[in-house]
Amino acid sequence: MEFRWLHNGARLTLGRCKAPSQGEGQARPGDAGQNKELIVVFSGWAVATDVFDHLTGDYDILIADDYRDLAAELPDLSGYDRISLVAWSFGVVSYAHWQQGRSDPFDCKVAINGTLTPVNRTMGVPPLAMDKTRQTLSADAYQLFLARVFNARRPRGEIDVSARRDELSAIEARGDAPAMPFDRVWISTADKIFPAANQIRAWPADVTRQIAAPHAPFATFANWPEILS
Repeated sequence: MEFRWLHNGARLTLGRCKAPSQGEGQARPGDAGQNKELIVVFSGWAVATDVFDHLTGDYDILIADDYRDLAAELPDLSGYDRISLVAWSFGVVSYAHWQQGRSDPFDCKVAINGTLTPVNRTMGVPPLAMDKTRQTLSADAYQLFLARVFNARRPRGEIDVSARRDELSAIEARGDAPAMPFDRVWISTADKIFPAANQIRAWPADVTRQIAAPHAPFATFANWPEILS
């Protein structure tokens, strides 16, 4: 797992486990362009972060991904007035596992198209779909996966098949996460990865909001405040 800044298009690796890092532990107070609020995004499996590029707002963005392990630690974020969490897809359960035993830095938590029961016939990704994705994963199969994520054909993407297969195995082996409250849960009615009916069963009704969108619903939103609302 790693945390890396996504800030004005520039990325800086911070806390990748067992790998060199730059600026680890630095919240960069005083840097030009630093905002008073931060959003930490636990992203989805194998989808590039350019899905967030169009979202506007006065926030710094810190991305977490690669859930083969959950050992990475947040840098010092004490320079921020408010810190929010946005967890998407397998980022939801990965965040909930990561949070265990750590102090909770978040003022607001939002889940998008994911559950705390990642592989589950009635409240997660159906086990048969998970097995097929892992066992048949290839460069060509990845294109089919992306088409299901966006409900549309996508430009050909690159994938490290071995690493991403290991990541799926780690997510499944880690299993269900302990209960974790979220302030808002977005559920896409046209989700072909986490079926909407499974998500509806998995979450309290009073925090959910449904949108007509695919598994990657970000084109539906113009800015980060809409996601946090």
